[in-house]
Amino acid sequence: MVRTQVQLTEEQAQRLKALAQEEGVSLAELVRRAVEAYLQEKENGGFLSGRERALAAVGCFASGLKGVVSLEHNRYLAMGEENLGRLR
Repeated sequence: MVRTQVQLTEEQAQRLKALAQEEGVSLAELVRRAVEAYLQEKENGGFLSGRERALAAVGCFASGLKGVVSLEHNRYLAMGEENLGRLR
């Protein structure tokens, strides 16, 4: 590993220390995890790209239920899981 220094605000340091203690890991481990998550996000096109991919999938799959689920979703939710079998 490479040793490095970073400067954090007092609030950031306090919040990270509390999280480290809560998770039972060192402050350095939390920083490494955060850096890795950031790098992976950047390498995978970032959050916006993932959001765009998810939105592109909307409406591409059939539910198998009669009717238009997007228009009647409140009714389906109110029915409960045990009654959904009758709609298929």
